[in-house]
Amino acid sequence: MKVLDIFAGSGGFSLGFKLAGYNIIGAIEQDKWAAETFAYNIKDAQVIVSDIQKCSNDYLLEEFNHKKPDIILGGIPCQGYSICNKNAGDPKDPRNSLFKEFLRIAELFLPKYLIIENVPNLIQAKTNSQELVIKIIKTELEELGYQVYWQILEATLYGIPQIRRRLFIIASKKVLDNPFPEATHYFPEKGKINSCLEICPNLWDAISDLPKIHAREGQEEMEYDREPSNDYQKQLRKGSKKVYNHLAMKHNKRTIERFASMSWGDSISDVPEHLKPYKRNSNGVISDKVYDQNSRRLPPNRPCHTIPASFYANFVHPYLNRNFTAREGARIQSFPDWFIFKGKPTVVSQKLLEREGRLDEKHLCQYNQIGNAVPPLLAKAIAENLKNQVCLFNIKPDSVVDNQKLSQVLI
Repeated sequence: MKVLDIFAGSGGFSLGFKLAGYNIIGAIEQDKWAAETFAYNIKDAQVIVSDIQKCSNDYLLEEFNHKKPDIILGGIPCQGYSICNKNAGDPKDPRNSLFKEFLRIAELFLPKYLIIENVPNLIQAKTNSQELVIKIIKTELEELGYQVYWQILEATLYGIPQIRRRLFIIASKKVLDNPFPEATHYFPEKGKINSCLEICPNLWDAISDLPKIHAREGQEEMEYDREPSNDYQKQLRKGSKKVYNHLAMKHNKRTIERFASMSWGDSISDVPEHLKPYKRNSNGVISDKVYDQNSRRLPPNRPCHTIPASFYANFVHPYLNRNFTAREGARIQSFPDWFIFKGKPTVVSQKLLEREGRLDEKHLCQYNQIGNAVPPLLAKAIAENLKNQVCLFNIKPDSVVDNQKLSQVLI
């Protein structure tokens, strides 16, 4: 089936579907660097670099109608993401947000499936008039003729070494018996759900075979210097002859000393007083504000915490005195090593760019692209499960199908 990805980012959502055998025909992404990453790695797709609100119906039909997408994907920034006119209505109402753009394109092509990804809190979110946002979304999709399902999926249950919970909404033209994939993995601390599950890789399983580099070391392209030691590493190294985007942050001596004082589980609030951050422009005065979520040294034998868009400042390597590289974050997100992220590794503060009128420099850096992405192996699990549903649709109700033939169809 043919897939169109809107709000596409760097392509994690699409990559999962591509790995499951789907045909990615196109993407719409307004950020230049993220779109470049998408186009470089998913080469057959037509990538439109534009604000989706500026893409007219006629233009989109001209570009994609001949390909007729069967599935439309979208990591939509729903809640609190109001359109430009802040006085247009309740900013928490999805009908006043970019969700309406998703609906516009859905109505334009009426594909077999629509799949939305968002944060779990969307389920509890309410408009100013106390309507549940998720119910508004469901109603709007049902009015287009879709059956609507939603579920929060936990990444570790699908073999991804990261505690990451995300809401997925699937809208289907047909009734789905099992719209979401069953768990394939478990983590020992949470207990085993059934005997068929595999153990989920931990943080060290994900990154331990990457070249050992210290602060200020590494390159955008370098050689592997050791063999993979587990199936997860073998899976993500398949098809790649080199390591990309493995460049360490340029920490100063004091920052390295700060990290050296930290044990597993410690954050910046746990370091000795003399190593805590200085106030901005204070000439050496220790700040009285310490953000506990910043620079936490993660234990190697557990899944990583959720990788956010700014993870270059969130986590410290289990053994080395530096933050994660972009490639380590990509491994934790389940991107294969051959997937290369374009643009700069990091950029200056977006607030600073806005304040100084340098909006033309405002792009999603490699870390942003990785942290914003849908983990490809999670997307792949959704895609493969959906493929099984499609196979079942193609079996006529009055036909006789034995278990062996049914298994072959599902495979």
